[in-house]
Parts: sequence; C-alpha cells; structure tokens
Amino acid sequence: MYIHQLLNELEEQNVGSIKANEPLSNHTTIKIGGPADLFVEPASIEDLKRTLKLIKKYQVPWRTIGRGSNLLVSDKGIEGVVIKLGKSLDEFKVNDTEIIVGAGYSFIVLANVLSRQGLKGLEFAGGIPGSIGGAVYMNAGAHGSEISNVLTNALILFPDGSMEWLSKDDLGFSYRTSILQKSRPGIVVKAQLKLEKGDKETITKKMQEHKHYRKKTQPWNLPCAGSIFRNPLPDYAGKLVEKAGLRGHKIGGAQISKMHGNFIVNTGDAKADDVFSLIEHVKNTIFDKYQINLETEVEIIDMK
Repeated sequence: MYIHQLLNELEEQNVGSIKANEPLSNHTTIKIGGPADLFVEPASIEDLKRTLKLIKKYQVPWRTIGRGSNLLVSDKGIEGVVIKLGKSLDEFKVNDTEIIVGAGYSFIVLANVLSRQGLKGLEFAGGIPGSIGGAVYMNAGAHGSEISNVLTNALILFPDGSMEWLSKDDLGFSYRTSILQKSRPGIVVKAQLKLEKGDKETITKKMQEHKHYRKKTQPWNLPCAGSIFRNPLPDYAGKLVEKAGLRGHKIGGAQISKMHGNFIVNTGDAKADDVFSLIEHVKNTIFDKYQINLETEVEIIDMK
C-alpha cells in the first residue's frame, strides 16, 4: 500500500487531524482495538471529500467511524485509513419543527437539546450513545421507536465523491439496518429530521424515565459496545442469554454483564479475541438450547 505517500498528500492538503498508527482503543466505547494505519478527522465536508479522493487515488482501504459506540475492532487493528466524523461535522440548525444536524453530532445531546425546546419524537434516544451519522447508518432505536420514524432525508457522500440527499424510503430502513450497510455503501454527512411540538415537561419526564431505566438495567459504568446481538423477535437476546445461565460468564477480560445479558463489558484488560470468543460461546449455547441463531448487532472489524 501507498500509506506514506497518502499521508504526505493528506498533510499537504491540510485536510484536518491526521495520525499514523493510532490505537482504535482510544476511539471505541469498549476501549478495545488495535491501530489504524492512518487515522483522519476531516475539518469539513470539503476536507472529507478531498480525503476520499486521495484514498481512491492510492487504492487504500478505508472506513468511517463516529463515536465508536457500536464497534468492536480486532486487536490487530485496521488496515488502511479510518475516517472519524467528529466535531467538525456537527452542524445543528432548528427551523420550527425541522432539524438539520451534522453526522458528528451526539445523538444523546441532540435528544436532550430538542426535548428542552419542547420538540418530541426523540425521547427514545436519550440514552443512546453514538453520533447522528451512526444512528442513521444502523437505524438506531430503543423503547419501541427508531430514528427512521423521525428522519425525512439524509445527505450521503458516496465513495466516488458524489453527494445526494436520499429520502427515508430511499434508505431502505428495517430493524437496525439501512442500505448504507450493504447494497449502497455511503457516508452520512447530514440528517434532516421532522419532529412535533409538545409539552416540555411531559417530554423531559419521559426522557428522564428512559435515562433512569438505562442506568438501572445497562452497564454503562464499564466500557462496553452497547447491545451485542440483534433481538430475534419476538424473543429478546438479553433474556435468552440470561435464561441460558450465561449472565456474568467471563472469558479473559470480557464478561457478559451481570446487569443485562445483551451487553459484554471490558473488565479492564479485555482483548478483542476475548470478546470474539465470548460472542461465539453465546451463539453456540443459545442455538444448542433453543435452536435460535443470534446475529450480532455490534459491528465487528477484522481487516488485517
């Protein structure tokens, strides 16, 4: 690969923050992950487009991340370039009940800010970590709702450098998926949401209830990556794991949370391989006991 040449050109064009061999453990909520050959945080949408153009020129593999809350990266790291959509892509505008928000904006912060403005529709997001871009990419949801219920359009940057506003229907949302994951890969740059006016006190109360529920039932006091498995509806992954007697089961530094069966926590020194092994153990156990194939919701990256 032409990593050094690419690094030099990225620096010459001053596209933003650039680091070589940056540990991804610094950028995932589970605090696990080996180094990326190059780690780039573009300073603007134009810098993001320039970055993609140079990556294409040198034919280097790449991927984007947001806040790393639904991500499990191999201990070997990621080959090529990791592009982080961060603070430079956190535009935020409110026009009555219509919101335009950048991909790097925090989902939790957005939900809190809009609730205080008396706008309803994002109460479910009050405890969901991650960015808006990631939320759209995977159709994030909780408490019976999801972002596709309030999203109208999203601005997508495609690998060839073209940008296009795609409608909610174009994005092909379903449970924790969109077309961006497989059939039409692209980077969420902005999202347009349509909310409703409501009573501030009622909205805030509902947000607090969701937040309290998450604190009481989910282990966000320890490094974790959120829900590990998709719910095999009408069953729930966490309930199946607990029913199988796996709550608290540990491999290396990775442990199934004692609070919630669908969370794996890093007890302090976990490696990605510990988590991989624990995931496989859970899958095999659930299939043996209930003939149910669990699918991972967390995104697993093992590119080296």
